[in-house]
Amino acid sequence: MQENQPKELRRSMKSRHLFMMSIGGVIGTGLFLGSGYAIGEAGPAGAISAYLFGGLVMYLVMVCLGELSVIMPVSGSFQAHAEKFIGPATGFMIGWTYWLSWAIYVGLEFIAAGLLMARWFPDVPVWVWCTTFALLLFGINALTTRSFAETEYWFSAIKVVAVLFFIVVGGAAIFGVVPIKGESAPFLSNFFSDGLFPTGFTGVFVSMMTVVYAFMGSEIMGVAAGETEEPEKNIPKAIRSIIIRILVFYVLATFVLSAIVPWKEAGVLESPFVTVFDMIGIPYAADIMNFVILTAILSVGNTGLFACTRILFSLSQSGHAPRVFANVNKRGVPMKALLVTLAFALLSLLTSVVAEETLFVVLLAISGVGGVVTWMAIAWAQYRFRKGYIASGGKLEDLKFKVPFFPIVPFLCLIMCVGIVVFTAFDPAQRTSLYIGFGFVVACYVFYHFKFGRNKGSAPALTDEQPEKIVQ
Repeated sequence: MQENQPKELRRSMKSRHLFMMSIGGVIGTGLFLGSGYAIGEAGPAGAISAYLFGGLVMYLVMVCLGELSVIMPVSGSFQAHAEKFIGPATGFMIGWTYWLSWAIYVGLEFIAAGLLMARWFPDVPVWVWCTTFALLLFGINALTTRSFAETEYWFSAIKVVAVLFFIVVGGAAIFGVVPIKGESAPFLSNFFSDGLFPTGFTGVFVSMMTVVYAFMGSEIMGVAAGETEEPEKNIPKAIRSIIIRILVFYVLATFVLSAIVPWKEAGVLESPFVTVFDMIGIPYAADIMNFVILTAILSVGNTGLFACTRILFSLSQSGHAPRVFANVNKRGVPMKALLVTLAFALLSLLTSVVAEETLFVVLLAISGVGGVVTWMAIAWAQYRFRKGYIASGGKLEDLKFKVPFFPIVPFLCLIMCVGIVVFTAFDPAQRTSLYIGFGFVVACYVFYHFKFGRNKGSAPALTDEQPEKIVQ
């Protein structure tokens, strides 16, 4: 069989891979580094409130994605769903926006990993580590889907164990079970020293941007649906278990951080986790957390490379990218899509040297907006599917996983996502990113209109292919 012969991707991911990948996708630098910023901006109760809000939005997105992924478990997931249930132009926009978002992040993760290695090897140039990690993650993704899933499983397991250890030891330190060097047990004094919301609700809104972006990555589960064994069984199982566990990790970890570290200090720390471990007296705390954060970064890079490759594969299948990217090799890997994604990710590294104040800022803005737009598209596609499914005579009992309280859930998700955008607009530091990010979204629609024509850009009739047939 030829290497570049088109064929289907292989369903080789098991339930444990999907479950751990979903958790690992949102436990990264957003928690280990960004939690301090959230606490510093909003105070103890404000940061916890922001994480609860972000968790609710994530839950709404995940149940909408779950219904779509079970009835249509394809690689590319929400890009294919948007194309089918909203319209080809939206599918084109979501696919390219999401691909560019993650490709940028992968490049940034290479830089971050190289900078972390400089702690242990200060004389080795950062670009050497960037190249090393790029080759490592490429090799993992190029072998088989199973090799990616297995590696991501263990990457995520390290992060999960580190956070659980932190919660247990930190929780014991709050009440004096584990002593804090030179201090008495804080109990809950840091929560009330300046009030629960020391910066008011404005601080909650500002920190909410960081919090919601930290949860982005949970939708990767849908991208993997096309390569998951028994998707109708494993996807609902992963969704039901992931929500509570992720909220436990984030909310409890933030509670422990807020109780031990005064909120005014948390916002200026490189990593409040390192500070807490140092205060408790754990040997080599900084090195331990440096390793955990490095693992988190490589996990995000690994997942991002996988997601980009599958989105490009899906775009190619729908004719919105060169057909060559729809080819897979004998191991079931879209190798050319993987190579192009890696090349772009490495190209984005140059923005740290060339046009740092222009191109880099533009790419980062597109990356940030891409997540919110994707979440909105998932909710709207689910609404469009369910509406067409019922109108064409479909029965709810035939859906193996369905969104509860329809249509409240998708509409509430859309409203909350719009709220996130509005909150961002009130922050002058983040307002420019909206102009750039949504400018790119509009540019995608304009390009599609002129490239593929007016007729193809409109949404397809929901009865073109009866929705009830999809679930059979």
